[in-house]
Amino acid sequence: MPVTLRQLSYFRALAAQRNFRRAADSCNVSQPALSVQIRELEAALNGPLVERQARDVLLTPFGREVLASAERILAEVAGLEHAARRRGGLTGTLSLGVIPTIAPYFLPEALAALRAEDISLDVEVTETKTETLLARLAEGALDAALVALPIEQEGIEVLPLFEDRFLLAGSAARLASIGGVPSPEGLAESQLLLLEDGHCLTDQALAVCGRGRGNARINMGATSLSTLSRLVAAGFGLTLMPEVAALTELRASPGMHLRRFGTPEPARIVALARRASSHREGWFTELADVLQTVGDGLVEGVRKSPEIAPADR
Repeated sequence: MPVTLRQLSYFRALAAQRNFRRAADSCNVSQPALSVQIRELEAALNGPLVERQARDVLLTPFGREVLASAERILAEVAGLEHAARRRGGLTGTLSLGVIPTIAPYFLPEALAALRAEDISLDVEVTETKTETLLARLAEGALDAALVALPIEQEGIEVLPLFEDRFLLAGSAARLASIGGVPSPEGLAESQLLLLEDGHCLTDQALAVCGRGRGNARINMGATSLSTLSRLVAAGFGLTLMPEVAALTELRASPGMHLRRFGTPEPARIVALARRASSHREGWFTELADVLQTVGDGLVEGVRKSPEIAPADR
């Protein structure tokens, strides 16, 4: 009996859900239908893949081996399907993931630029944290993802697009109290407000400032840059604001002020990620070129803006 892609897909869902009913729901099939496919897969491979318990399903050692192979096979198949859709370039449907600290500020211009390249392109956007984007990218649910480096996940390759520098954000009084040319390391005695755990921007800000997560003066509770902007505008602390978000948040929070750091300015690199196993069709390069042009234009506008104070002001 041959192994089918449907069986591998159902088995992957069962491994993720650890419950036959939930796995069947996630695959949009009935529980008996999924159970039959799992039994047929076990028969084809001549060994049990799961331990069936009252309220849980556990993978056997053999099941863990099969799951690793199944994920590789399904990712390869997804890559082939995406390559077929992309064969003519940027056409059809593009599934693009974007991290939350980039999406609301970058997407309007980026989507307009993509539509200008090909009016028939249908872009499906997923906005979520880096860890989830990389997981969905690896399993073939996304074609590409706009992320911030570093990315260290096996099977994912990245193409750097543009540099997004960090600005110091706070109330006028907070920024005036710093004095001199600000440096990220010099913020050690100031209360730093950051996004909640799980956002890559939080990790980047901590690394830039030479801080650890155990520092009692670091507040990592905000869920968005908009929340952070309003908090620092009200004088509750300081934060690091990426250039891509700077003008939007500055205009939405009039009490917030932005100031540049001294040279070298801290920055993150925005990059486009995809599966390393993806067939190297031209669509990825075309997409990267469009996004890079938009990103360069966006940060260049911020760097010329009179609304942002230089480091020595």
